[in-house]
Amino acid sequence: MPGTGLWRTKSIEQSIRDTDEPGSRLRRNLSAWDLTVFGVAVVVGAGIFTLTARTAGDYAGPSVPVAFVMAAIACGLAALCYAEFASTVPVAGSAYTFSYATFGEFVAWIIGWDLILELAVGAAAVSKGWSAYLQTVLGYLFGEDAKTVIDLGGGFQIDWGALLVVLALVTLLVLGTKLSSRFSMVVTGIKVAVVLFVIVFGFFYIKSANYTPFIPPGKTAGGGETGVDASLFSVLAGGSSSSFGVFGLLAAASVVFFAFIGFDIVATTAEETRNPQKSVPRGIFGSLAIVTVLYVAVSLVVVGMTPYTDLATSAGDGSHKTLATAFSANGVNWAANLISVGALIGLTTVVMVLMLGQIRIIFAMSRDGLMPRSLAKTSERGTPKRATIVVGTLVAVGATFFPADKLEEMVNVGTLFAFILVSAGVLVLRRTRPDLPRVFKVKGVWVIAPVAILICLWLMLNLTVLTWLRFIVWMVVGVVVYFAYGRRNSLLGKRQPGEQAVPAEVTEN
Repeated sequence: MPGTGLWRTKSIEQSIRDTDEPGSRLRRNLSAWDLTVFGVAVVVGAGIFTLTARTAGDYAGPSVPVAFVMAAIACGLAALCYAEFASTVPVAGSAYTFSYATFGEFVAWIIGWDLILELAVGAAAVSKGWSAYLQTVLGYLFGEDAKTVIDLGGGFQIDWGALLVVLALVTLLVLGTKLSSRFSMVVTGIKVAVVLFVIVFGFFYIKSANYTPFIPPGKTAGGGETGVDASLFSVLAGGSSSSFGVFGLLAAASVVFFAFIGFDIVATTAEETRNPQKSVPRGIFGSLAIVTVLYVAVSLVVVGMTPYTDLATSAGDGSHKTLATAFSANGVNWAANLISVGALIGLTTVVMVLMLGQIRIIFAMSRDGLMPRSLAKTSERGTPKRATIVVGTLVAVGATFFPADKLEEMVNVGTLFAFILVSAGVLVLRRTRPDLPRVFKVKGVWVIAPVAILICLWLMLNLTVLTWLRFIVWMVVGVVVYFAYGRRNSLLGKRQPGEQAVPAEVTEN
């Protein structure tokens, strides 16, 4: 029986029936290949072009490939749980929808609010990265005076480059998900080619001496990140810094986790997929396998080309280091320029797919009444046009007017929290609904899911104290919004008059 009040659950059957509600029906036209493209499109982007070099220089040194492997293992275990859930509940909303069916409405709201943090902040942060690369490319064409950020004085700036990419992609998303997938396919092919170029061409510039020491000694007091900028684990364990050493490697794994964010977005498109029970698991595992191989190979090449000390944020001019930095340091400026152009193209689809995931989360929450129901209205093209415009506006404002520093970690903490709930939810659903047909079923789930939860908790502990404080504030705001609006307007609550535990299958009159 479904719970009552905060813990009322929405049955799997009701969730699936709601997908055919007139006026909010999404078009099913995506294949397993489309989902794989979406996954690779969003994952191969900001992480590989920016985080690889910077994480080596600031946290892990030459051991950064190990950090990528650690993050990939965490993602792989969580991906198994996502695949089972998505094949069992092929409904838009991903972790939000899964939580609604297992933990109840309040937890579902919390995870939906959390995913808004993950995807909206991620899209805004990557938009600013796109703008930075656009400025680099414009500099090649028109000289150093070409700027994408207009300084209005008084600390107020307008990033027109970020605004440009968001507006263009919102238009594309309104026109249709299938068209977005075709665009992603072309762009993804280009940026994967650039990544392969980095691996193959950079191999000839590797110097074995750069791999020593593989795990640099940890910095002591007075060096590295300390206080609220240190990882929570290093503070609890009495470590003085999360730069280099074992603490640095662990912190690096938590930071590069940002580079893998995207495969979970595949699950948000389950409702728009033909044969989602088979296509969604294939899309999840296909994209994750491809990007893991690319990330490990790229990180090995980059730290082999350049001493990790030259990749630190504080090295030289204090700017963030990228893949192009390693080639410039070896005097191959034309290759650095090529990589910058490839990154500009590649980051385009990252912004698009992050917004796509955000839109589907808000669409699902609106269809349940936890957000304004008008946002669940679909257009004649079968896309949630209103939700798309709202999300695009919020991302555009954030990317245009606000700085993006430290945003990667804010995205990480939200994603890891979602992974924990999905992994736990699989276990709950195995107990409460063993009768459900499961096309994809995790073998050894009673071992794999708990291990996934522990690893994700471990990675969360290795995020900074400041990140945790910001995350807690965001969650508190979410609780206030739920009690002020969501709980009173919940469609499931209206289906249960007087908060009585009647079957959730009862439809609204």
